Amino acid sequence: MITDPSAPATSGSTTTAGQGKRPRPPFGVSALSLLALLIALFSLIPLGYVAVMTVATGWDTAVELIVRPRVGELLFNTILLTVITVPLCLVLGVGGAWLVERTRLRGHRWWAVALAAPLAIPAFVNSYAWVSAVPSLEGIWSGVLIATLSYFPLVYIPTAAALSRLDPAIEQSAASLGFGPWSVFFRVVVPQLRIAMTGGGLLVSLHLLAEYGAFAMIRFDTFTTAIMVQFQSTFNGTAGNMLASVLVILCLILLLVEIRSRGTARYARVGSGAQARATRVPLHRYQLPAQLALLALTGLAFGLPVLMVLRWVSAGGASVWTATEFLPALLQTFAYGAAGAVVTTVVAFPMAYLAVRRPSWFSKMLELSNYVTSSMPGIVVGLAFVTVSIRAVPGIYQTAVVLIAAYVLLFLPRALVNIRSGLAQAPRELDEAAQSLGKAPLVSFLTVTLRLTAPAAAGGAALVFLAIINELTATLLLSPNGTRTLATEFWSKSSEIDYAGAAPYALLMILLSAPITYLLFQQSKKVAGQ
Repeated sequence: MITDPSAPATSGSTTTAGQGKRPRPPFGVSALSLLALLIALFSLIPLGYVAVMTVATGWDTAVELIVRPRVGELLFNTILLTVITVPLCLVLGVGGAWLVERTRLRGHRWWAVALAAPLAIPAFVNSYAWVSAVPSLEGIWSGVLIATLSYFPLVYIPTAAALSRLDPAIEQSAASLGFGPWSVFFRVVVPQLRIAMTGGGLLVSLHLLAEYGAFAMIRFDTFTTAIMVQFQSTFNGTAGNMLASVLVILCLILLLVEIRSRGTARYARVGSGAQARATRVPLHRYQLPAQLALLALTGLAFGLPVLMVLRWVSAGGASVWTATEFLPALLQTFAYGAAGAVVTTVVAFPMAYLAVRRPSWFSKMLELSNYVTSSMPGIVVGLAFVTVSIRAVPGIYQTAVVLIAAYVLLFLPRALVNIRSGLAQAPRELDEAAQSLGKAPLVSFLTVTLRLTAPAAAGGAALVFLAIINELTATLLLSPNGTRTLATEFWSKSSEIDYAGAAPYALLMILLSAPITYLLFQQSKKVAGQ
């Protein structure tokens, strides 16, 4: 039975000393609130940068820079890319999840993992592989192809998790009323997947706005590629800042659309009893077409990129594995990934603690500030830190401190969501019992709450580590001189058309990302089943 830890004790319940009172937080409510507020204010630096630069530019100049044919072209490309790619990802993600979770698909357990596997390949590596296979790729349809194959798992994973949690009794009831399989799917199942679909669609949209490497490689212009060109040519010029402001507005619009599209319907199952076992739909003559369709999808999204990377590794021979080149990149990637993951996880704790143990409008606003910032593309966060560090604290410009700070802002929600889930599953009563036995709040937090939350925190840290390994744009803008990560070295060599030299870095990124992607998929199914 799941109980609400915030509910007051009722008469007749067993009580202990201190039960019925909220446990004292390890550093006091005011200290935690102040710390969380400082983190939230820090996370608003990119948004403040965009606002300040827009105001400093002046209304007339800003209008002149925004209302021009080039911006219209970029806006058209970006919106068209999003309008085409997101529905395709929804069709592939929801369709794949339904086949795996609700049909008698042969080998469905294997397909469940295979459909999540493309998430282990960064989009710019996917683009590199496709350009290697088809050098003529460029333009909008090439962008749609690469983006769809790279990002459909962002819809598939939450949808598969939601389907595994969805009580099949509602489907069986609809079938007993005479609805056919397709009617049951579209009229009963799809509405229950609304949150998973809108959330996955939002993630795909934000990735499309933020992606740089994949589209630059196929010469398809979006806001992100244009901002990077402006930065490289004029070093944070006014035109680039105005493009960044338009990009931020698009991100905020997407957030509002996603919030509105969730609706107010309830999706939780309330009542006693065990969940019924799902009745899988027989595929009959569609078994072979379904197998071929999934084989084609995973082959194009995962098989072809891996094959092309291995082909270039083989073509490069032993010379491309010079330890003096790839070993420093591997070690620095590990160092930045580990440091960023640890710092981000630690920073997320105060906000997660307030959200779970001291929920209020204040804690919700603090959380929202982080989600708004994390939705911004890495290039906007990078430009903000470049400008702020040069003008306010020039001593830290192009240092590891600035780069890790950018990682924290970009990926804080990945740690925050996991820690919040872990804290919610750590019974508050254990804290109360420890404090009633004379343990100091900090001691009870370290010995009880932190130990119970550790697995969730480790999962959040792993997600941050995965994101940092594959991060490109902010790293290109902010990394100290001499920094060599797998992503930046791959980009440097692939930009010089040294595809054989870039292959080892691509292969290492895939090998590092694959096990974490698998753990992410397994964790999503585990959470859904709780």
